[in-house]
Amino acid sequence: MIMKNLDSRSELTDMPNIGREAARLLASASIRTPQQLTRMGAVAAAIRIRSIRPDDPPCRSMLAGLEGAIRGVRWHAIPKTHREALWKEYEARTSPCAVLARTARP
Repeated sequence: MIMKNLDSRSELTDMPNIGREAARLLASASIRTPQQLTRMGAVAAAIRIRSIRPDDPPCRSMLAGLEGAIRGVRWHAIPKTHREALWKEYEARTSPCAVLARTARP
């Protein structure tokens, strides 16, 4: 899969899958540029969104949309196996046991 050049994108809304509402949500999570989203990665961005919106956490489609934005493609173009792997990683990092393990570290 070919990634499009992110250097030409100065706004989150310049990325595929990121409309005004998604850009507003990302900004609320302190992710304001395509470069920040790319450095952070889709799973970490989804976790940050979950932290500011715990009653309405990201769904599979949002996570795939974030990954597609990073890759420069529509989320449907990401192979289903990769979308599932992203979701499993997200679930593993947000499960109650994972959260407890992170907070219990000295």
